[in-house]
Amino acid sequence: MEISNDPKANPGRAKEEYPLATFGAGCFWCTEAVFQNLRGISNLRPGYAGGIIENPTYEEVVSGTTGHAEVIQFNFDPKLIAYQDLLEVFWATHDPTTVNQQGADMGPQYRSVIFYHSDIQKQTAEEFKELIGKAEVYDGPIVTEIAPFEGFYPAEKEHLDYYKNNQNQPYCQFVIRPKVEKLKKVFGKHTKFV
Repeated sequence: MEISNDPKANPGRAKEEYPLATFGAGCFWCTEAVFQNLRGISNLRPGYAGGIIENPTYEEVVSGTTGHAEVIQFNFDPKLIAYQDLLEVFWATHDPTTVNQQGADMGPQYRSVIFYHSDIQKQTAEEFKELIGKAEVYDGPIVTEIAPFEGFYPAEKEHLDYYKNNQNQPYCQFVIRPKVEKLKKVFGKHTKFV
């Protein structure tokens, strides 16, 4: 079922019941593969956010000059998965301690970032970040940016379902697959695998 945040498409209901979340955790192929396996997620789409130009292309974003991050955006059903659970998956499936880098992927387009859509999302993300920082879950300080959402540009069609469509490629086998396996092992109750 497609759920839209457009009040005309679903008057008075979609915005409250199925809020948006926008996360950047490195390459959007990885982040998409993780989050599309969670229950309660719909309309997941990779794309670009946080930059200085409108309608950027993949080539422009990977040049590192547009200010955009590779992100995923989706609706979620809080009755099936809470925003805090989404944040837990977000922080556990990438390295939030590296500035503008995830593994071999380097540049501001690969930064760790949460674009919040409400004051509640902002507060929850800031509190969670502080909590895991104090708990010293990671070896270094968490550098995840928490910023207001200002716009989203969907990625080109070839980036949709990248892992599902390219599982035999080396990048998918060695970079994405371990993240999906970790999701199954650590977050089984929130996944579609159970």
